[in-house]
Amino acid sequence: MAAFIKINDLECPFPKRGLSLMTATLVDAARNANGVTVGQKIGRDQYKIDSLIWAALTAQQWSAILKEFANGFYANVTFPDMVNNDWKTLKMYPGDRTAEPYWVDDNTGLPTLYINCKVNIIDTGE
Repeated sequence: MAAFIKINDLECPFPKRGLSLMTATLVDAARNANGVTVGQKIGRDQYKIDSLIWAALTAQQWSAILKEFANGFYANVTFPDMVNNDWKTLKMYPGDRTAEPYWVDDNTGLPTLYINCKVNIIDTGE
């Protein structure tokens, strides 16, 4: 079985329910004085993986996911394309990344398990 989300070559664990796959169409104008759409589509549709949450990840798993964006900020992300019912790979970047430390190592004081690990991944448009 293929990973549901792949960041570069890292196959991520299946996320928690609540994930939103978003497709946005950009237009060059909105509406005229009569409220009629006068704009035209520009570029290609843009994608966002919104509310990508893992209920629990080990510190190593969460760190590995975050590191995929740490070198250069951008990553190639493969995800389900709901428009074409196929896999899509795009250059994307992360929004805010949050997690709650849950278990901590008594010796080092560092987290060993995080819960509610969350990131939004946004299309660069390239």
